[in-house]
Amino acid sequence: MTEKRTGIIRFKGNPVTLVGPDVTVGSPAPDFKVVDNGLQPVTRDSAKGKIQLIAVVPSLDTGVCDTMTRKFNQDAAALPENVEVYTISVDLPFAQKRWCGNAGIERVKTLSDYQERSFGLNYGVLIDELKLLARSVFVIDVDGKIAYSEIVSEVTAEPDYAAALAAVRALLA
Repeated sequence: MTEKRTGIIRFKGNPVTLVGPDVTVGSPAPDFKVVDNGLQPVTRDSAKGKIQLIAVVPSLDTGVCDTMTRKFNQDAAALPENVEVYTISVDLPFAQKRWCGNAGIERVKTLSDYQERSFGLNYGVLIDELKLLARSVFVIDVDGKIAYSEIVSEVTAEPDYAAALAAVRALLA
């Protein structure tokens, strides 16, 4: 049976349930299988040997998700090529591609967890009541371990951008 966790996050002030384990700093990063904008599979190992900054959003077509992805795209421009920056949502890949084209997103790769919800389930960020992903940020080091984890306590709030980017920079030092 899949673990369900309550009391961690709220959506518009109302408590919601997260499905999946609590992924903690220092633990091995769980595997996942999502698809890119061309419907090609992407897994944790697709960026093996690179640092991964994974921003997780409920839907790119909402204000906070839009802002978050644009912010990480802007910040990612200053990061070296050995850092992969992903935004994962359950939006369809076609919608993600359209949104990226309209927003001028070039450095962040948008990935969709719509098929299996494997990222949401394996990283403990699937919102049971909404079947959306909880706003969160994960940084995975080159050895495949979680170096940073933030699950934003209110889904409609922004993450701590500075802390996530500091975690990436610490791995580059």
